[in-house]
Amino acid sequence: MLIIGIAGGTGSGKTTVARSVIDRLGSDRVTFVSQDNYYKDNPHLPLAEREKINYDHPLAFDNGLLIEHLKELAAGRPVHAPVYDFSLHARSVSDTLGLKPNNIVIIEGLHVLSDENLREMLDIKVFVDTDPDVRILRRVLRDIEERGRSIQSIHDQYINTVKPMHEAFIEPSKKYADLIIPEGGHNEVGIQLLSILTEKYLFGDRTWSGS
Repeated sequence: MLIIGIAGGTGSGKTTVARSVIDRLGSDRVTFVSQDNYYKDNPHLPLAEREKINYDHPLAFDNGLLIEHLKELAAGRPVHAPVYDFSLHARSVSDTLGLKPNNIVIIEGLHVLSDENLREMLDIKVFVDTDPDVRILRRVLRDIEERGRSIQSIHDQYINTVKPMHEAFIEPSKKYADLIIPEGGHNEVGIQLLSILTEKYLFGDRTWSGS
């Protein structure tokens, strides 16, 4: 099983890159995993306290569970990923997301390359590098339309946690990437290159593998 990790800042186009590669390779051959589903759960805290958590720090993620699930998939066993509710800052108590073993697993998220133990699970490490002004505009639209956030809350979070955590952890993790794709989903050449490398693996040519 080939595991591809796609990291990058908020709004960089990580998911678009992942989906574009999946479209090229065929969804029947790829299992998609979002690191966002693996935020740590804090059901013991009231909502007001959960809202204060720094969700842009690497320690906000339950990478232990994520790594465990990747190992299960690599062993040919399906897993049930958590489903995270961003409006409540909590995992769903009733829903999970079934993930099945496959030839290829693509995992995308802010800190996919920040965690050494998680990096060791990856065969190809990708960083999506997009201009900050484009990223923040995309985040504003997403948080308003998909997560019910106000402009003020988006502004406060960006200044207090998003920008500092990007500079401290996400941007430095770029040095671990095997492939850097500027401008995310708009970079057809980068997406095609990643797809071709993955196809080579599927047909048995693994001499280029980054791990």
